[in-house]
Amino acid sequence: MEVAISTESDINKNVFFTSVFFIALITFSGAIWPEQLSEFFKSIQAWLIAKTSWIYVLAVGSILLLSIYLMVSRLGDIKLGPDHSEADYTNISWFAMLFSAGMGIGLLFFGVAEPMMHFSAPPVGDPATIESAREAMKITFFHWGLHAWAVYAILAVILAYFCYRKNLPLLPRSAFYPIIGERIHGRIGDIVDSFAVIGTMFGVATSLGFGVSQVNAGLNYLFEIPQSSTVQVVLIAIITAFATISVVAGLDGGIKKLSNINVALAVVLMGAVLLLGNTVDLMQAYVQNTGAYFSDIIYKTFNLYAYDKKESWIGGWTLLYWGWWISWSPFVGMFIARISRGRTIREFMVGVLFVPTGFTFLWMTVFGNSAISLALKENAIGLVQAVDENVPVALFKFFEYFPFSSALSIVGLLLVTTFFVSSSDSGSLVIDTLTSGGKQEPPVWQRVFWAVAEGVVAAILLLAGGLEALQTMTIASAFPMIFLILIGAYCLLKSLRSDYMHLSSVQNHTTTGQYAQTSAAWKDRLKFLVEYPEFDEVNQYLKEVVRPGLAELKDEMAERGLDVKLIEESNISVSLVVKKGDFEDFEYKVQLRPFSVPGYVEKDYENYYRAEVFLTSGGQDYDVYGYNQEQIVADAVTQYEKHFHFLHMANAEFLTKV
Repeated sequence: MEVAISTESDINKNVFFTSVFFIALITFSGAIWPEQLSEFFKSIQAWLIAKTSWIYVLAVGSILLLSIYLMVSRLGDIKLGPDHSEADYTNISWFAMLFSAGMGIGLLFFGVAEPMMHFSAPPVGDPATIESAREAMKITFFHWGLHAWAVYAILAVILAYFCYRKNLPLLPRSAFYPIIGERIHGRIGDIVDSFAVIGTMFGVATSLGFGVSQVNAGLNYLFEIPQSSTVQVVLIAIITAFATISVVAGLDGGIKKLSNINVALAVVLMGAVLLLGNTVDLMQAYVQNTGAYFSDIIYKTFNLYAYDKKESWIGGWTLLYWGWWISWSPFVGMFIARISRGRTIREFMVGVLFVPTGFTFLWMTVFGNSAISLALKENAIGLVQAVDENVPVALFKFFEYFPFSSALSIVGLLLVTTFFVSSSDSGSLVIDTLTSGGKQEPPVWQRVFWAVAEGVVAAILLLAGGLEALQTMTIASAFPMIFLILIGAYCLLKSLRSDYMHLSSVQNHTTTGQYAQTSAAWKDRLKFLVEYPEFDEVNQYLKEVVRPGLAELKDEMAERGLDVKLIEESNISVSLVVKKGDFEDFEYKVQLRPFSVPGYVEKDYENYYRAEVFLTSGGQDYDVYGYNQEQIVADAVTQYEKHFHFLHMANAEFLTKV
């Protein structure tokens, strides 16, 4: 299932130019006819809410259940990469990057505002009561909890699996390989990727356009800088400039460092509010809110107010959030996939679902419960009015009720800005990857082009008043995305089951052939086990023992009608590959790998080498250095027999289903 990625050009011209054309067309339409476009997309959204709300709710609920299944089932043992791969980033950097890209800026914008809105106008019951306060936190947790991260996680794991495990491009089109095969590299794949580019561009641009209103509100509050379109365009230009620098520096040089800064600032700000407020009450509320969330999660997941019609509320809140998370999933999912190579599916799901959710719940409790407490106990009229009239300034009004309010506001303003830069540079990196055919390091000129394009689109629509229309369009685009995600999930499950069957066959199916080495003198084997050979020794062994042995096996297999070839990679590996047409190919590779000499061994050199076995699924972590030629052949035949057993089981399962 290996697919060669073309390197003839730095871009996929079909995706690049198609995306540029439609982005320009939609942007100028939004700028010229903002009101008409807004009404058009609002009518689409209203129809979707009235007629298809059950599809949104059922789909998002199913995605969450599937994510949990992948986490707890045996399929969670499979790695997002070869079996021998290790995680590219530390846990802290990984959490920081996925959190910054996923919803960091939203927490600053809605951390105070949303709980207060539900407190003042609950879907059921009386407003501004203890009961409405309790329900407000339940609803807020529900909107920002596991469902949102499950949408991101399921698309991310689909993309990461097919890219790192099956050697397909890191592109949305790869999710459909089990269904349409090589046609993903044609027109169908280009359409899927172009759709993802357009959705990512307008998702990031509208977020950037609306977000600068909060930055502008903070500057006005702190330094009396006027709130105007001109100031906001300047802010977009500044944020875009920083995002461009970050994305040019690359994932490690820019985005990772900025994400670490974001999380550090967020912890400082949240910790300050927690310590300056009523710490004990907030921690009690955190525990109770979390428990209430999990106790109500099934009911709220499938609650459509079917018996007590509240279409305007559910359409303006829950379905709006579900549409927003789904519309952002190509961007966030691709970015999370990009940084998650080498982790098991179980580790990935635990990390993506529960770690950001736990932090989000603590954030919403610290800011939301503090704001509600102020409204209940101190009758904070100014804060209530700010939320009702001017959401962007609500955070800064909230800080007025705490000591060191100016310092808190400055940190908050800085955090808003850095989160926006993170969203912009992450979005640019994703679009770069999409339009360059899945390359991990897109060309610099393209990174600059897309980073600047996001700022230009946001500025044009901000000045023309077309941001609301584009936001509505982005959310409406979630409807077709639902079906693409569900189809991708089906393809993932189908491939994972086959992969797990293969893994089980390799690990569990045994034959007497693999024990052929016991006929050799055990003293000779012990001799090699206690050696720590240098490169030249193992390389010589590769040439004089492994290669002749696999060449002999190749000739014998060819005589028996198998499509087999021998592949040598410089002087570090020799591979025997058997092609199986539409089924999984077999590969037996012996590759040299360096390791540090243990401290308890007296050697005057730092590294020694092992001749390790690699199969199609990756490294098997055992060393064959010292096997004689007959034993190498016996080991390769044993692994081929295990692979043959896997093909038999897979074919038997297929015939049973037919």
